[in-house]
Amino acid sequence: MSASDELQRVIPVIDALQSRLAVPISIDTQKPEVMQAAVAAGAGLINDVNALRVPGALETAAASGVPVCLMHMRGDPRTMQSDPHYADVVEEVKAFLIQRVATCEAAGIDPQRLLLDPGFGFGKTVDHNLQLLARLDRLTEPGLPLVVGLSRKSMIGKLLHLDIAERLPASIALAVLAVERGARLVRAHDVAATWQALQMQIALNDL
Repeated sequence: MSASDELQRVIPVIDALQSRLAVPISIDTQKPEVMQAAVAAGAGLINDVNALRVPGALETAAASGVPVCLMHMRGDPRTMQSDPHYADVVEEVKAFLIQRVATCEAAGIDPQRLLLDPGFGFGKTVDHNLQLLARLDRLTEPGLPLVVGLSRKSMIGKLLHLDIAERLPASIALAVLAVERGARLVRAHDVAATWQALQMQIALNDL
């Protein structure tokens, strides 16, 4: 999708929502011009699956003043699932995220504005995803908030042979497991159900 097409799609939505919501609106884009326009329209978070590696994205994010979520992705959306390989997926994802944090800091972005996303399903097999979840605490070591997106992922379908509409119980289980292992933010399609499950986890943790 071109930047102009993306702008036509997202800016009216941000305009309509920004005065009605008490929470930040996230703009999911790799394109610097979309980042800039979305923040000007009221977006309060830049979510970049390419971790600000597109030319101009780093400078645009630095100037925006809003938080940025840096995600790990092997390859690009068209090629990322073409037989991805890692010697150690957890350590390689961790090293990538640490390097991107350093690059952002050198560009003038305060690390306190950064969130990290291991990129479940982005250039990773089912086994890679399971290894990341099992050792997710290793990715909290940079000391920045960890974001996970496991809701309705294809790994659930591949492991349990379920269509997207049937993946709610497994999605909730993965959210709870991720938070137990250090995730601070959870992306979810089924917000109310996921929130309820995590509230029970929080109640136990508060004992």
